[in-house]
Amino acid sequence: MNMAGFRAFAAQVRDPRLLATRRRTALRKCLERFAPYGHRATWHHLCTRAGIAPQDRDPDPARLLAALAELEEARTLWLAYEAECVARRRREKRDGIRQPGALDAWHRRTWGGCEIVPCAAPHRHPAAPLAAVLRTVIAAMESGRPRNDCPVCGSPRFRPLTDTDRRAAGPVCADCGVITPAALLTRDTLAAARREAPGAGTVAPAGATAGPGARFGASMAA
Repeated sequence: MNMAGFRAFAAQVRDPRLLATRRRTALRKCLERFAPYGHRATWHHLCTRAGIAPQDRDPDPARLLAALAELEEARTLWLAYEAECVARRRREKRDGIRQPGALDAWHRRTWGGCEIVPCAAPHRHPAAPLAAVLRTVIAAMESGRPRNDCPVCGSPRFRPLTDTDRRAAGPVCADCGVITPAALLTRDTLAAARREAPGAGTVAPAGATAGPGARFGASMAA
């Protein structure tokens, strides 16, 4: 996703000459360029941490600036990580490593910074700062070690994602609400999450190929 425009909207959020309503709109526009949890969940997260009512059309400008600061910290971290990924792939290609792995598949899904750590519901998201969550997930992805718990909060409890358009990304952490990349979880953990489905047929049965995410998870767990 093209990140052009983020800085211009961020400048509007900071502009004391603008009404708070316009500065709020500019912050929402920033989320069209960078929203790690998805647009609605990232907005709810920022409002919660900055003490803004999500539907408040005339919020305290100081709180808008606090929300923007958190968003910019996370964006700076992610842009630096994307630059590192590009440099790594260039080195790998020079060394003859042409086949992309599970980490590269995750990069393709998250490139540009929208839904890096998607949340299944806009009102359920981690409480930690965005940058801290991104660091944790990046470290987990780069480790290449399948795990039995959520990389964000450490909970071992997962439930299946019922949204068929996003199900291949992985199951949902039952505690912090993030959709966990399937590549991060062991086959047993993925199978257990599928068995939590309410009723038959809500997710693919254990052992079935549910999509790209399931394949990546199986390849890392092998």
